[in-house]
Amino acid sequence: MGGAFIKGIAEAGATVGILGRNEAVANQRAEEVKANGGKAIALIADVLDETQLIAAREKVLSTFGKIDGLVNGAGGNMPEAIIQSGADMFNLNIEGLKKVIDLNLWGTIIPTQIFGEAIKQNGKGSIVNISSMAPQRVITKVLGYSIAKTAIDCYNKWFAVETALRHGDAIRMNAIAPGFFLTEQNRALLTNPDGSYTERGNLVLQHTPYKRFGTPEELIGALIWLLSDESKFVTGTIINVDGGFSLFSGV
Repeated sequence: MGGAFIKGIAEAGATVGILGRNEAVANQRAEEVKANGGKAIALIADVLDETQLIAAREKVLSTFGKIDGLVNGAGGNMPEAIIQSGADMFNLNIEGLKKVIDLNLWGTIIPTQIFGEAIKQNGKGSIVNISSMAPQRVITKVLGYSIAKTAIDCYNKWFAVETALRHGDAIRMNAIAPGFFLTEQNRALLTNPDGSYTERGNLVLQHTPYKRFGTPEELIGALIWLLSDESKFVTGTIINVDGGFSLFSGV
């Protein structure tokens, strides 16, 4: 999804700061943007490391002078946090759950603190979080991820209100809640090596009225809208991009 976000933002005419721990990937994606006529900069940092994030922020400011928006795209699940069928519910891997909660929740809050300071100094801007279907519907096996994304939804609303009370309509925060998308992270859970769907993949499609998975490019419209002034009277909201999954009981 991050790759699609970068491409979509660049094609909308914005300069993109590509932040991640993998320097080779960040540089490659920045070069791809520039090769297509856009502007991009690679920012190497861990979203849980305040010192690295501050250095990344200063690199953007020294290069481009300001920050107008932030997309909190870090997150995902980890094998040690998956609650397998038949697992003892009273013997969970607490450390694994904590790692997933840290990545998803604090990996959203800490970058907001660091880059949000620059947005405040700029005088206006938009912050977009990535939510999930997990806060809206119980999704088996992913307890830590579900807890973290539910907390992000709460933070999304809380921050939007508190910031509006202090800064009016200058700084906005909203979220996108993707449905099920085939990405490198979840492909093995949803599809078999031959391309057919796993039992879990079929269950997802049974509860998705569109009867298909989404593609990352289908998130771009909502993302650009929330980042732009076209949505300047919108804050604290969560936009579902899910093919109807959040609505359908399966009956």
